[in-house]
Amino acid sequence: QETDTSTGAIMPPIVTSTTYCQESPGVHKGFEYSRAQNPTRFTYERSVMTLENGTAAFAFASGMAAINAIFELLPPHSHIITSHDLYGGTYRLLHKIKKRSQNLSVSMVDCNDAKAIEAAITDDTKMIWIESPSNPTLSVIDLKLVSKIAQRHHLIAVCDNTFATPYLQKPLDFGFDIVVHSATKYLNGHSDVINGIVVTNNTEYADQLSLIQFGEGAISSPFDSYMVLRGLKTLAIRMQRHCENALALAQWLKQHSKVKRVIYPGLATHPQHALAQQQMRRFGGMISIELDTDLEGSKKVLENTKLFQLAESLGAVESLIQLPALMTHASIPEAERQKAGISDNLVRLSVGIEHIDDLKADLDQALQYC
Repeated sequence: QETDTSTGAIMPPIVTSTTYCQESPGVHKGFEYSRAQNPTRFTYERSVMTLENGTAAFAFASGMAAINAIFELLPPHSHIITSHDLYGGTYRLLHKIKKRSQNLSVSMVDCNDAKAIEAAITDDTKMIWIESPSNPTLSVIDLKLVSKIAQRHHLIAVCDNTFATPYLQKPLDFGFDIVVHSATKYLNGHSDVINGIVVTNNTEYADQLSLIQFGEGAISSPFDSYMVLRGLKTLAIRMQRHCENALALAQWLKQHSKVKRVIYPGLATHPQHALAQQQMRRFGGMISIELDTDLEGSKKVLENTKLFQLAESLGAVESLIQLPALMTHASIPEAERQKAGISDNLVRLSVGIEHIDDLKADLDQALQYC
C-alpha cells in the first residue's frame, strides 16, 4: 500500500464520489464513474494483486459475487470439473443457479487423482475449479498436478485460496490462471466486511473480468475496500498466530478422548501432509474434527463453547466453531455430503488468535457434553 500522492496520507482515503469531473467530453483523469473506477477500490485491488503475484485484480461485493464473475467467463453449456468436496455456497451457485441460467454441468472428482480428472474431461469441459485446503474436509490438492492437466487440455484453472491466503501459498506461481478469495475471511480478518476478490495473470481473462465487474456492477464499495486494506496490513502477523494456535490445538485434540479424528494438514496423519509441506509455507488456521458422538451430541458440544463462538464464517481474529452438515454445507444433499466426508459429527474450527491455553480449556469443557 502506497501513501496518497496528493496529500501524503498514510492510509488510502475513502473516496465516496460516484462521478468525476471531465475537462472535456471523454477527457478525464482516468476516473469517470465509480462503478468502473474508484481510487480506494483500485488501491485494494493492486494490493491483493501484488500479494498473489498477479497482473490484475477485481474486487466484488461478496465472495459469491466474485465466484459468480468467474463462472460468467464460460459460454452456455460448459462443463466444469471441481474437487469432490466443495464449499456449500459454490455448490449451491453451480447446481441451483448456473445450471439453470447458463446450463453449466459439473463433475465432482478427487482432484489429486490425475486419472479421475482426465476421465471426467469432455469436449465441453472448460474449467477446473479447486479449493486447497478444501472446505471443510481440509483436503490439500496438488497444485502443479492440476495446473499441468488444465494447461494440457486448454482449461481455465481456478483455485479458491480463501483458506490458505497468499501468505501460505500463491496458486498463480503453480500455473493456475485465476485465484479467488472470500475476502470476508482472512484477508479482512475482523468479521465486519462481506467482500470478494479475483486475481489473474492472464490478459484475456482480465479483460473479460473487467467487463463483467463493470457490466454486472457487483463491485466492492469504497468503505469495504478500505476495511480490507486495513486488514491486509496485519495479514502476515495474524496468519502466523492462526497457524501456531491451530497446530498446537490439533496436536492436543489428537489426544482427547472425545475426539475420534483430527483433520489438519500440519499433522503427519493427514493424507496430504507431505504435499502441504511442499506447497504451503505453514498449515493454516482451520481444523476439522470428528467427535466420538452422534448429531445430537455434536450439537450439545457446540452449544456449550464459550470462547469459541457458534457461528458461520471463518478467518477472523476470534475463534469460531460450526457444524457444516447443518450450517455452511446444508445446501448440499445428504448423500453428496456423506460422499465428501461431511458427516453429522464433523465439526469445523476456525482457530483465532486468543491464548492457546484458553482455547484448549474452552474446548475441553465443551467436549464433556458429548
